Amino acid sequence: MAELVGAPGEVQRFAVDWMLGRLARWLRILGHDVAYGRHLRDRTLVDSARREERLLLTRDTRLLRDPHLPRHLFVESDHFREQLRQVAAAVPLGGAPLLTRCLDCNRPLDEVPRDQVRDRVPPYVWDTAPRFLACGRCGRVYWPATHRAHMLRELAAIGIVHEERA
Repeated sequence: MAELVGAPGEVQRFAVDWMLGRLARWLRILGHDVAYGRHLRDRTLVDSARREERLLLTRDTRLLRDPHLPRHLFVESDHFREQLRQVAAAVPLGGAPLLTRCLDCNRPLDEVPRDQVRDRVPPYVWDTAPRFLACGRCGRVYWPATHRAHMLRELAAIGIVHEERA
């Protein structure tokens, strides 16, 4: 499959339909800006993709009937691993730093002083985590832990990143 867009190192932005929630989450894990949510359906999603110059990822065959559909990729599989492989075959997924966006609301994460999160993380995490990131919108706190290693192994098994990528 030919690449839809992008030069090496370019970070792709996506608009993802409501049927592809797990794919949206994994694209955020990869560090990509992903517009996704129940509020983005049909025309709202298409308009957002066009206005914000995002690549539209969809499984909605009704959308494909629109002759003015912005750049898009019809995602063929129901399984997120195959979905990621298809997207990676169509556009470069490298270039964005991993695990730098909130998985819930998509905002870039900010490094925060340890003292600011002391009461928001479990004691063991406070004692062992070297650094913390937080979302300025929803307040969710992130830290490097075993889940990070699991995510990297999953992405390496899919063939998208090497496990040593930081």
